[in-house]
Amino acid sequence: MTSISERFKQLKDKNKCALIPFITAGDPDLQTTVKAIKILAHNGADMIELGVPYSDPLADGPVIQAAATRALKNGVCLNDVLEIVKNLQDEISIPIILFTYYNPIFYRGVENFLKTIADVGVKGLVVPDLPLEEAESFLEIAEKFGIEVTLLVAPTSPIDRIKHIAEKSQGFIYLVSVTGVTGMRSQVESRVEDLISKLKSVTEKPIGVGFGISEPNQAIQMKQWGADGVIVGSAFVKKLANNNREEGLKEVEKLCHNLREAINNEQRGIDIFTA
Repeated sequence: MTSISERFKQLKDKNKCALIPFITAGDPDLQTTVKAIKILAHNGADMIELGVPYSDPLADGPVIQAAATRALKNGVCLNDVLEIVKNLQDEISIPIILFTYYNPIFYRGVENFLKTIADVGVKGLVVPDLPLEEAESFLEIAEKFGIEVTLLVAPTSPIDRIKHIAEKSQGFIYLVSVTGVTGMRSQVESRVEDLISKLKSVTEKPIGVGFGISEPNQAIQMKQWGADGVIVGSAFVKKLANNNREEGLKEVEKLCHNLREAINNEQRGIDIFTA
């Protein structure tokens, strides 16, 4: 697998915007998660966020919360998630980013956790409840193991805080497009364009926009506003929740393909998806 930074550099050289799907590991089951990762990797995803099921996912909306609950009821744990990555690391070339809350990291010990995920091939980490003020030592240890830790910028962040987050964030900067939790929304707030512009005025690091993006037209809008990456979560998770596993996987493939095509062919994408 390539690193996150390497992948963004490859895309920048081609003037392309990254597509970053998110799925919850173990929902509806581990075998479907493996199939979904392969499908996403072969249908235009540039990296994949893999969510570790957690009992109290504060940043997640109802779709992803429900997925995490189902996975936990199925007995899915962190070791199961890491086993998936380990078994796929020679099969797919795009980076896998682990999305986890801090408690599982604290429980295992920071250094042990980071070494463990690096050993199985994880390339990046998003920890939504890791504040900037407590991130510095964590980032230093992660760098030692080749794990890029991406920090989140909230839409309410003042410019000084944005600067500090941009300076410390690794791989890319995760711009949260809404105030609140993840979930599908009919439109993305126009202030996101200003937030992207603010970030670009203080950093040259790639900017990935997430929370609330679910449709090809929204992905196109993010690229046109200057985003370097588009993160789509709840839309994929909802499709995988289909009781018919194979039908859900087909829907995931279709959505991934449509998002990739739309981002690659901006104006044509708008024409297609508004017809």
